[in-house]
Amino acid sequence: MCGRFALAATGEEVAIQYELPIAPFIVPRYNIAPTQPVAAVRLNGRGERELTHFQWGLIPSWAKDPSMGAKLINARSETAAEKPSFRAAFKRRRCLLPATGFYEWRKLNGGKQPMYIHAADGGLMSLAGLWEVWHAPDGGELETCTILTTAANGLMAPIHDRMPVIIDPLDYTMWLDEKTPADQLGHLLRPSDDDRLATYAVSTAVNSPKNDSIELIDPI
Repeated sequence: MCGRFALAATGEEVAIQYELPIAPFIVPRYNIAPTQPVAAVRLNGRGERELTHFQWGLIPSWAKDPSMGAKLINARSETAAEKPSFRAAFKRRRCLLPATGFYEWRKLNGGKQPMYIHAADGGLMSLAGLWEVWHAPDGGELETCTILTTAANGLMAPIHDRMPVIIDPLDYTMWLDEKTPADQLGHLLRPSDDDRLATYAVSTAVNSPKNDSIELIDPI
């Protein structure tokens, strides 16, 4: 799964990575947690890439209770195209969530050790996401998202059996374009190559979403 991640890149780095027309304002965050706002790249109505923000935890358009979004922070890539909660978004509303790393907890005797997983070259990673619009009874709208997961690669397997889907830059256009048939996306929903990621142990301070500082990604 993917329950916490970090985005510590500059607006200029994000603009270059996603070929955005304007560098967005990015506040470094080191412990992004479910139900919080997350930066995401999508196509706007003109077919141009834009950076926006979604609430993390997808609320299906048909949901009567928005609290169900807290349970839908991840979607299994193997079944997302078929699940009622995700299938509409999988067809038409795909996005990329920029990240400089994500966290997973490795089970050890007597507890769990948080691990920080990042790109081996230190660059940005693009987590595959789906987004949805929920219409509140008072007429308001809320845009939310979920992160797609896949089976763990060799690096992640000793830590957890799942990992986020990471989209390669060469595949951004295919993934974001709603005209891409959903049945042609399967090859993108694979585990990342082992040598593209690196990992190390970090402080248990990351366990609390109240903590958000650069020290959280310091190796111990």
